[in-house]
Amino acid sequence: MKHIEAQPFNYAFEPASTALVMIDMQHDFVKPRGFGEMLGNDVSLLEATVQPCMRVLAAARQARMLVIHTREGHRPDLSDCLPAKLTRGGKTFIGTQGPMGRILVRGEKGHDIISELYPIAGEPVVDKPGKGAFCQTDLHMILQANGIRSLILCGVTTEVCVNTTAREANDRGFEVLIAEDCVGSYFPEFHRAALDMIKAQGAIVGWISDSRSIISALVP
Repeated sequence: MKHIEAQPFNYAFEPASTALVMIDMQHDFVKPRGFGEMLGNDVSLLEATVQPCMRVLAAARQARMLVIHTREGHRPDLSDCLPAKLTRGGKTFIGTQGPMGRILVRGEKGHDIISELYPIAGEPVVDKPGKGAFCQTDLHMILQANGIRSLILCGVTTEVCVNTTAREANDRGFEVLIAEDCVGSYFPEFHRAALDMIKAQGAIVGWISDSRSIISALVP
């Protein structure tokens, strides 16, 4: 059993039964000219997570942990995009044309994972139509098939897809740790509040740590 320095107390885990889940590190959210910037957001706040994510990803690969990537997006005909989601975004809607192709549509450049964190052979990519990585996906089956009990979460955005996935995982019995410098939000106050909610009341949803502590535990 290994331990990661974390809040509200140290996180105990076995690398063989732990997976790193890299959530939605896609051009549309992280890079200029994507969906996030088209909505008027400062994407540099999310780009700041890329380097820490790269370091954690390299450590997880070195430790031979299971690494899973997720992408939020929809079928080209938008048949899996519910009206309650399709109409969000003001004048910038999912499926409309953007600088990197149709927004959040599978197969378009904007939908794909950024090159710095691109999956390598053997790393599953889970395409999800919603915010949580478990909803309408085979993520739970992949984790079960690989004997996974603990998750380390990185990605964007802290208060939406990361937070939703952490809560889904907790309800399914997984031990969840979030790397605070490997997750980001367009709204710093949302980022902090979301992390505080996760670790509150004795890790009611999960633990909060950082890239340095995680790497130290994975690659001593």
